[in-house]
Amino acid sequence: MTGRGSGRGFAAVASPIGRFIAASGLTNLGDGIATVAWAWTASLLTRDPLLIALIAVALRLPWALFALPAGIVTDRTDRRLLILRMDILRATALGAAALALWSSLPLSAPPETGVSSLPAFIALALAALAVGVAEVFRDNAAQTMLPALVPRHRLEAANGRLWSVELTGNALIGPPLGAALIAFALPLPFAINALIYLSAVLVVLGIKGRFRAEQVERRGWRHELGEGIAFLRASPLLQLLAWLTGFWNLFFQMVMIALILHVQENLGLSSSAYGAILAAGAVGGIFGGIFGERIVRRMGAGPAAQWMLFASVPAFVGVALAPDAWSLSLILALFEFAGLVWNTVSVSTRQRMIPDRLLGRVNSVYRLLAWGMMPMGLMLSGLIVRGAEQILPRDIALTAPFWVAAAGIAVLTLAGWKRLGEGLARHAAQSA
Repeated sequence: MTGRGSGRGFAAVASPIGRFIAASGLTNLGDGIATVAWAWTASLLTRDPLLIALIAVALRLPWALFALPAGIVTDRTDRRLLILRMDILRATALGAAALALWSSLPLSAPPETGVSSLPAFIALALAALAVGVAEVFRDNAAQTMLPALVPRHRLEAANGRLWSVELTGNALIGPPLGAALIAFALPLPFAINALIYLSAVLVVLGIKGRFRAEQVERRGWRHELGEGIAFLRASPLLQLLAWLTGFWNLFFQMVMIALILHVQENLGLSSSAYGAILAAGAVGGIFGGIFGERIVRRMGAGPAAQWMLFASVPAFVGVALAPDAWSLSLILALFEFAGLVWNTVSVSTRQRMIPDRLLGRVNSVYRLLAWGMMPMGLMLSGLIVRGAEQILPRDIALTAPFWVAAAGIAVLTLAGWKRLGEGLARHAAQSA
């Protein structure tokens, strides 16, 4: 009995979808370590919220700059090979960041304005930019490769399983591990990350098969990009999902970058406590990934998406009011649960609606709208804190982005509620 079960488990992991999910789990473990490492390292170089946000902007700006080229490249090349190349690039950039930080030690106390070590700050920003560029191409290739690995009727289940594994690494194990590594040695999380991405490369190398989109006559990149834009423009539902996700990401990034200084200064917590808070959020997200398919099936895609979008409003208010690490952890867990159910609806809908030969291009245009707004949220967060400090005490000013984000999501939910429900109901009826 045990032997046969172990064999089935090994076969599941060794299967193409099993390897794909395992590699994603590894890279997301690296991302989880980096979640703490990027921002916390920046906060050790400066206390200026705008400069801290610049590191996060370097990670997210590539979504606005390279999302469209990534779609064209994804549809022209083998998506598996593209994933391999981008993970090698990320490993190289993180290894370089580790060396740069090691050479800058010991760091002096971070100033309120400016940075304590300009070379270290520049190296951190350049590494973040390189990792961000690689992430754009890698993630677009991964989302378009998944439908080739599972039957279309199993996309919700596959996405839920994938996101649960990703969250386990990205937000459950990664952040506490990253915090511990920072406490031990500042360059260590970047060096470990480089090794993790190289390990993921070895796993993806074992996936056999052809993962290139159906070849059609090439008519130049403008024409190919135009096809992707035209498909998205002809689909009001996809447009709506893209805009809703884009504004949600803007407000989410506003909250998460503000959380760094709020946790440090208002709640007086350490990097380890911050990592544990993010890990608690991941537990909620993992359950969202596990139960997302059942929730969508029971409620319907439209109502599930509507209520999961609205859930961000009380969550952001709760972040501002949470008095300690325990309450903040619970709020983030509920928030991540809702976010994963939303993703189950939006990503599965997109993968099902877009034909494979256009999937990379349409996905890239979609994600330009959905992810390209994140740098705006990061910069707005720093600007809001700076502006609020002119009229409010610093402790209250640090919570201002949370209130702005809650109000923004409330407006967003009201504006999109009816069209979201009707559009998803129509799509479900057409797909039946």
